[in-house]
Amino acid sequence: MTSTKRISRPIRRNRGAAAVALAATTALLAGCNSSDGKGDDPLSDSKASGDSVVVGSNNFAESILLADIYGEALKAKGIKVSYKPNIGSRETTYGLLKNGSVSVLPEYNGALLAYLDPKATPKTVEATTSAIEAKLDSKLTLLEPSPAQNKDSVTLNAATAKKYHLTGKSSIADLKGVAKDLVIGASSEFQTRQQGLVGLKDVYGLEFKSFKALDAGGPLTKAALKKDAVQAADVFTTDADISKEKFLVLQDPKNLFGFENIQPLVYKSALPQKGAAALNAVSAKLDTATLLDLDTQVQSQNKDPLDVAKAWLKSAGLG
Repeated sequence: MTSTKRISRPIRRNRGAAAVALAATTALLAGCNSSDGKGDDPLSDSKASGDSVVVGSNNFAESILLADIYGEALKAKGIKVSYKPNIGSRETTYGLLKNGSVSVLPEYNGALLAYLDPKATPKTVEATTSAIEAKLDSKLTLLEPSPAQNKDSVTLNAATAKKYHLTGKSSIADLKGVAKDLVIGASSEFQTRQQGLVGLKDVYGLEFKSFKALDAGGPLTKAALKKDAVQAADVFTTDADISKEKFLVLQDPKNLFGFENIQPLVYKSALPQKGAAALNAVSAKLDTATLLDLDTQVQSQNKDPLDVAKAWLKSAGLG
């Protein structure tokens, strides 16, 4: 496969993105399967149509990296895998999963639930999974959620964090006494939505000095934060610039920004039980800090995502 452009911001949020040039490596191989009934074991070893587990990804860098991680973990268990990268929007990927063209897709549980049931407001990760499963097509199932999340956040620049003695253990609540002195930047809709200024006031009691409309966690927002045009901003939690610019992501103990755990979505009859176990083992070891580090290697250090995936799996004892 020739080199392609991979989009660095999540299509799951329908937000603008900078293109990240990465080498796309396709592994074409073959193998595996299972049952279909909702009440049966959703991932038995019965024969399925097709001869390989097809691991798909959306057209942004993190999704491609996650697909490589999950796909290579399946290969390590002797399961034959092929890749379908850079697919596109959730409307497209969900359709491909329903018809069996894609066997496994790394999903974001909160965004998937919002697609399936926009009115759902679960209070826990477990409730999010249950709500998704209630709406899923009967041919699909979810595996275990990973602790790793990529979601909205309140993020400070290094100077602001230092000024107010805030650390990685600090939370949004710690801004209670100082928010009045800070300008916060984000997309325009952040100003009027619950997962934005409205919720920051209702849930955490914060009122900022002012709001600056920028983009959705993109280059404008990050540039303004770096230059101190804003002191706080909505930056996605696995953005590679967080470590590069020494930004500080504040903890969200009240889950204002919901849940966006990485969670594989699977076409039941395409994955054997040992494949499900392999993917669950990957998810169990993948946390947000690890995902941020892996994203940084791909997006800032220009490493091939397949190489990054293989190296991490080996270091985690999964490759």
